Amino acid sequence: MIRVLLADDQALVRAGFRALLDAQPDIEVAGEAADGAEAVAQVRELRPDVALMDIRMPVLDGLAATRRITDDQGLDAVKVVMLTTFELDEYVFEAIRSGASGFLVKDTEPDELLRAVRAVVAGDALLSPGVTRRLIAEFAARSKAPADVVGLGELTEREREVMALVGIGLSNEEIARRLVVSPLTAKTHVSRTMVKLGARDRAQLVVLAYESGLVRPGWLG
Repeated sequence: MIRVLLADDQALVRAGFRALLDAQPDIEVAGEAADGAEAVAQVRELRPDVALMDIRMPVLDGLAATRRITDDQGLDAVKVVMLTTFELDEYVFEAIRSGASGFLVKDTEPDELLRAVRAVVAGDALLSPGVTRRLIAEFAARSKAPADVVGLGELTEREREVMALVGIGLSNEEIARRLVVSPLTAKTHVSRTMVKLGARDRAQLVVLAYESGLVRPGWLG
């Protein structure tokens, strides 16, 4: 059973999400929060698999709440998905930088929301290639010298290659086609890379790929 925490200051939004999620045989709503501070407290108490976190909330906004959750090593298993009003929300970059596993627009189709909840628990990407490219473009605009990423030296050449492909937004299936390997092999390489780097998920792997210099602005195409 996938346990979900709903964090949104609008009761109607929470009620709609709860009705949809609770109707699924493999998902249950573990709790609700009306502000960021309450969301952090609920996550610490309930330890849900996924926290659906609105960005704009009173007391403590969703970005600050996400940072508190992702900075807590005891909450490593909790995946945070940010809820935004528009796909081009100015906070999307900062949400991923803060440790969120992805984001959804609030008016997403019900099936897409359900797919996203299941996907993030499975460790799959919630960022489309287009969104990933925008994130990399944002990194380019704020570019500094490549950072020393802990664990990078432990990667094999193939794992570095896979990390770079994840960084430019490719899915496991697309990586498999690019490298002429099976999707399972591609997924295994991605998983091993994440473990070696201590990355929470693919979204963080994108961040590390750019910060380490494996992905460069000229790759945006």
